[in-house]
Amino acid sequence: MNSVLSLPSMALVLFATLCACPFSVRGQVAVPAIPPATSSQNLQDRVAQLEAEVSELKILVKQLQTTGQSLSLSAGAVDPKPSQAVATQPSITTDDRSTLDFLHGTTINVALDGYYEYNFNHPIGRVNLLRAFDVLSSEFSLNQADVIFDHPPDVAAGRRWGGRLDLQFGQATDTLQGNPSNEPRPDIYRNIFQAYGTYVVPLGKGLNVDFGKWGSSLGIEGNYTKDQLNYSRSYWFNYLPFYHMGLRATYPINDRFSVNYWIINGTNQVEATNGFKDELFGFTAKPKKSVTWTMNYYLGQEHPDRAPATNCGPVPVQPGLCFSEITPAPDGRLHIVDSYVSWQATPKMTLQLEGDYAIERLWRNQAPGESSAPSHVDGGAVYAQYQLTPKIALATRAEYLSDRGGLFSGLTQALKENTVTFDYKVADGFLMRYEWRRDFSNQPSFLTDVQNIFSKQQNTATVGVVWWWGQKQGAW
Repeated sequence: MNSVLSLPSMALVLFATLCACPFSVRGQVAVPAIPPATSSQNLQDRVAQLEAEVSELKILVKQLQTTGQSLSLSAGAVDPKPSQAVATQPSITTDDRSTLDFLHGTTINVALDGYYEYNFNHPIGRVNLLRAFDVLSSEFSLNQADVIFDHPPDVAAGRRWGGRLDLQFGQATDTLQGNPSNEPRPDIYRNIFQAYGTYVVPLGKGLNVDFGKWGSSLGIEGNYTKDQLNYSRSYWFNYLPFYHMGLRATYPINDRFSVNYWIINGTNQVEATNGFKDELFGFTAKPKKSVTWTMNYYLGQEHPDRAPATNCGPVPVQPGLCFSEITPAPDGRLHIVDSYVSWQATPKMTLQLEGDYAIERLWRNQAPGESSAPSHVDGGAVYAQYQLTPKIALATRAEYLSDRGGLFSGLTQALKENTVTFDYKVADGFLMRYEWRRDFSNQPSFLTDVQNIFSKQQNTATVGVVWWWGQKQGAW
């Protein structure tokens, strides 16, 4: 251990060491005698030198005491760099602690997603038909830029409430926000992809309730590219709802099974176009740690009961809130059955399967002699991904969508597509994706380089680049 000596003790040690008089001891080698005059002069010189050193040490100790430091000696050595003493760190104030407690559990996350795509059809306007996000070819495109604020509940810490806000910019905002036919004022909400508050009701294992706008969980694919197996989105992602506004609840029966219920304005509607409230009934099961199965039944009524108008009389209204009544208003129902399962077959192999069926009528009840055949869409998709190395992965997707009545594409046709995606993880939070995709149909429905001439197929090659950073773990 290091010894800490007071200045008087150190002086005595130094004095005794420097002033020891030579003498002969029996049994030892005799030290030559020093003339008395010379010995006395040396002693005086050494005492004077010692007094000077003691004075310097006193000054040094005073300086160190001023900065809150103590003089530490190890094996009789003094710290040769006292000027580099570290100042005492200030303590955290009450206001600082309050801020840190408020931010505890909060994450701020950012994502940037861009691409360059080449369409071998050379379509008019460089438009890729039936694509959700990668809508343009032969140009550098910003798919989306996102900022996510997430403050989830933490029941263990005594906080049952939370909230989330996802801001989105870029091409994907126009796709996700729908159009004026199903969103009366889309510009108001265009950059708010999600905004909802959460409360965990102290009931059983905890009833999780959200209110606000959230991304739809119909279909296995989601909004953020980094969490998908492919860069482009499937037909089913493009057809099924993107978002909802309303109330949703999730209750875990046990660790492997939970039930879900929604009551909402409609599909892709922050502001409803009619007075009917859509509902969803579903469950999520985890029969094994490596398997997750989701089942949903959606009941809706998507036909508007009003139309935009320009003259609402002398009483002023907010812009976009002038309507005329549609009489009679169609009241046909929309039914969607959606099921998907994900299986982590091995640590490197992921397999996914999705199946969907949707049917919609214009009217619920028909007058005698009238005919209203329903339109329906059915099919599914298969996914596989293999992680070759920690940085390299290979994925593929094959899907089929039968569009009878043109609910999805506006044309009765059978759509298919195959996609192969090569992932290269440059670094944590930096992903490059190289993708080849072939769309094809039994009807000419894809743009070509000749106006009003359509093709039965569309082939594209894409390079996608995705950056993300933040403290949120797992899928966003």
